[in-house]
Amino acid sequence: MASDNSGSTDAFTAIVGRLDYPMFVVTARAVNERSGCLVGFATQAAIDPPRFLVALSDKNRTFRVAGAAEHLAVHILDRSQLSLATLFGSQTGDDTDKFVQCGWSDGPHGLPILDDAAAWFTGAIVGRVDLGDHVGFLLDPDRGELRSNISDPVMFDDVRDLDPGHGA
Repeated sequence: MASDNSGSTDAFTAIVGRLDYPMFVVTARAVNERSGCLVGFATQAAIDPPRFLVALSDKNRTFRVAGAAEHLAVHILDRSQLSLATLFGSQTGDDTDKFVQCGWSDGPHGLPILDDAAAWFTGAIVGRVDLGDHVGFLLDPDRGELRSNISDPVMFDDVRDLDPGHGA
Protein backbone atom coordinates (compact mmCIF):
# COMPACT_ATOMS: atom_id res chain seq x y z
CA MET A 1 0.00 0.00 0.00
CA ALA A 2 2.92 2.35 0.57
CA SER A 3 4.06 4.46 -2.35
CA ASP A 4 7.08 6.66 -2.78
CA ASN A 5 5.81 10.18 -3.31
CA SER A 6 8.72 11.76 -1.43
CA GLY A 7 9.26 15.35 -2.36
CA SER A 8 5.83 15.88 -3.90
CA THR A 9 2.65 17.52 -2.71
CA ASP A 10 0.92 14.27 -3.72
CA ALA A 11 2.42 12.64 -0.62
CA PHE A 12 1.14 15.43 1.61
CA THR A 13 -2.32 15.22 0.04
CA ALA A 14 -2.37 11.44 0.51
CA ILE A 15 -1.34 11.76 4.17
CA VAL A 16 -3.78 14.46 5.24
CA GLY A 17 -6.55 12.87 3.18
CA ARG A 18 -6.45 9.93 5.58
CA LEU A 19 -6.66 12.00 8.76
CA ASP A 20 -9.94 12.51 10.55
CA TYR A 21 -10.44 16.03 11.92
CA PRO A 22 -13.19 17.45 14.14
CA MET A 23 -15.66 19.66 12.30
CA PHE A 24 -17.15 22.90 13.59
CA VAL A 25 -19.96 25.23 12.55
CA VAL A 26 -18.81 28.84 12.63
CA THR A 27 -21.36 31.66 12.67
CA ALA A 28 -20.84 35.35 12.12
CA ARG A 29 -22.86 38.55 12.18
CA ALA A 30 -21.96 41.94 10.77
CA VAL A 31 -24.45 44.79 10.69
CA ASN A 32 -27.76 43.00 9.91
CA GLU A 33 -26.24 40.08 8.03
CA ARG A 34 -25.68 36.66 9.56
CA SER A 35 -23.96 33.62 8.10
CA GLY A 36 -22.59 30.23 9.07
CA CYS A 37 -20.61 27.39 7.55
CA LEU A 38 -19.07 24.02 8.34
CA VAL A 39 -15.34 24.31 9.03
CA GLY A 40 -12.70 21.62 9.13
CA PHE A 41 -9.63 23.81 9.52
CA ALA A 42 -9.75 24.96 13.14
CA THR A 43 -7.66 24.39 16.24
CA GLN A 44 -6.70 25.69 19.64
CA ALA A 45 -3.68 27.88 18.96
CA ALA A 46 -2.50 28.93 22.47
CA ILE A 47 -3.12 28.25 26.14
CA ASP A 48 -2.10 31.52 27.83
CA PRO A 49 -3.73 33.62 26.68
CA PRO A 50 -6.25 31.20 25.21
CA ARG A 51 -6.55 31.44 21.43
CA PHE A 52 -8.46 29.49 18.77
CA LEU A 53 -7.78 29.65 15.04
CA VAL A 54 -10.58 29.23 12.49
CA ALA A 55 -9.76 29.12 8.76
CA LEU A 56 -12.56 30.23 6.44
CA SER A 57 -12.53 29.66 2.70
CA ASP A 58 -12.20 32.94 0.84
CA LYS A 59 -14.93 31.74 -1.52
CA ASN A 60 -17.83 31.46 0.90
CA ARG A 61 -20.35 33.91 2.27
CA THR A 62 -19.37 33.37 5.90
CA PHE A 63 -15.86 34.58 5.04
CA ARG A 64 -17.33 37.79 3.60
CA VAL A 65 -19.53 38.39 6.65
CA ALA A 66 -16.67 37.53 9.04
CA GLY A 67 -14.50 40.08 7.26
CA ALA A 68 -16.73 42.84 8.65
CA ALA A 69 -17.34 41.15 12.03
CA GLU A 70 -15.62 41.70 15.36
CA HIS A 71 -16.56 38.30 16.86
CA LEU A 72 -17.27 34.75 15.70
CA ALA A 73 -19.10 31.82 17.31
CA VAL A 74 -17.71 28.29 17.08
CA HIS A 75 -20.11 25.36 17.55
CA ILE A 76 -19.18 21.75 18.32
CA LEU A 77 -21.72 19.21 17.13
CA ASP A 78 -22.31 15.71 18.42
CA ARG A 79 -22.92 13.03 15.78
CA SER A 80 -26.59 13.12 16.75
CA GLN A 81 -26.60 16.62 15.16
CA LEU A 82 -25.19 15.44 11.83
CA SER A 83 -28.15 17.06 10.06
CA LEU A 84 -26.88 20.47 11.25
CA ALA A 85 -23.43 19.69 9.87
CA THR A 86 -25.05 18.73 6.57
CA LEU A 87 -27.11 21.92 6.47
CA PHE A 88 -24.14 24.21 7.14
CA GLY A 89 -21.75 22.17 4.99
CA SER A 90 -23.77 21.52 1.86
CA GLN A 91 -25.68 24.75 1.25
CA THR A 92 -24.45 28.25 0.60
CA GLY A 93 -25.86 31.30 2.30
CA ASP A 94 -25.72 32.96 -1.12
CA ASP A 95 -28.76 30.87 -2.10
CA THR A 96 -30.57 29.98 1.11
CA ASP A 97 -31.08 31.20 4.67
CA LYS A 98 -29.77 28.26 6.68
CA PHE A 99 -31.04 29.78 9.91
CA VAL A 100 -34.71 29.39 8.95
CA GLN A 101 -34.02 25.64 8.71
CA CYS A 102 -32.73 25.22 12.28
CA GLY A 103 -33.23 26.48 15.81
CA TRP A 104 -31.00 29.33 16.90
CA SER A 105 -31.02 32.37 19.13
CA ASP A 106 -29.12 35.61 19.50
CA GLY A 107 -26.10 35.02 21.70
CA PRO A 108 -23.20 37.10 22.95
CA HIS A 109 -22.22 39.94 20.62
CA GLY A 110 -25.48 39.34 18.68
CA LEU A 111 -24.02 36.18 17.17
CA PRO A 112 -26.37 33.39 16.06
CA ILE A 113 -26.00 30.46 18.47
CA LEU A 114 -27.33 27.09 17.29
CA ASP A 115 -29.87 25.68 19.76
CA ASP A 116 -28.88 22.05 19.20
CA ALA A 117 -25.08 22.42 19.33
CA ALA A 118 -23.41 20.22 21.94
CA ALA A 119 -21.15 23.14 22.88
CA TRP A 120 -20.28 26.60 21.64
CA PHE A 121 -18.00 29.52 22.38
CA THR A 122 -17.57 33.03 21.06
CA GLY A 123 -14.42 35.01 20.63
CA ALA A 124 -13.20 38.40 19.57
CA ILE A 125 -11.25 38.39 16.32
CA VAL A 126 -7.77 39.52 17.36
CA GLY A 127 -5.96 38.72 14.13
CA ARG A 128 -6.37 37.63 10.54
CA VAL A 129 -3.78 35.83 8.45
CA ASP A 130 -3.74 34.86 4.78
CA LEU A 131 -3.42 31.07 4.55
CA GLY A 132 -3.75 30.69 0.78
CA ASP A 133 -7.31 29.83 -0.24
CA HIS A 134 -8.40 30.35 3.38
CA VAL A 135 -8.02 33.18 5.87
CA GLY A 136 -7.24 32.38 9.48
CA PHE A 137 -9.28 34.23 12.10
CA LEU A 138 -7.51 34.19 15.47
CA LEU A 139 -10.06 34.31 18.29
CA ASP A 140 -9.79 35.38 21.91
CA PRO A 141 -12.53 33.17 23.45
CA ASP A 142 -14.77 35.04 25.88
CA ARG A 143 -18.03 33.16 26.44
CA GLY A 144 -19.41 29.70 25.85
CA GLU A 145 -21.53 26.80 27.00
CA LEU A 146 -20.82 23.09 27.31
CA ARG A 147 -24.22 21.42 26.89
CA SER A 148 -23.09 17.79 26.72
CA ASN A 149 -19.87 15.85 27.15
CA ILE A 150 -19.15 15.95 23.36
CA SER A 151 -17.63 12.48 23.50
CA ASP A 152 -18.79 11.72 19.95
CA PRO A 153 -18.24 14.90 17.88
CA VAL A 154 -18.87 15.23 14.17
CA MET A 155 -15.63 14.38 12.37
CA PHE A 156 -14.44 14.84 8.80
CA ASP A 157 -15.17 11.19 7.94
CA ASP A 158 -18.84 11.86 8.83
CA VAL A 159 -19.13 14.62 6.22
CA ARG A 160 -16.45 13.59 3.71
CA ASP A 161 -19.06 12.91 1.01
CA LEU A 162 -20.94 16.21 1.34
CA ASP A 163 -21.14 18.33 -1.77
CA PRO A 164 -20.13 21.75 -0.39
CA GLY A 165 -22.11 24.88 -1.16
CA HIS A 166 -18.84 26.48 -2.36
CA GLY A 167 -15.57 24.90 -3.38
CA ALA A 168 -12.67 25.19 -0.98
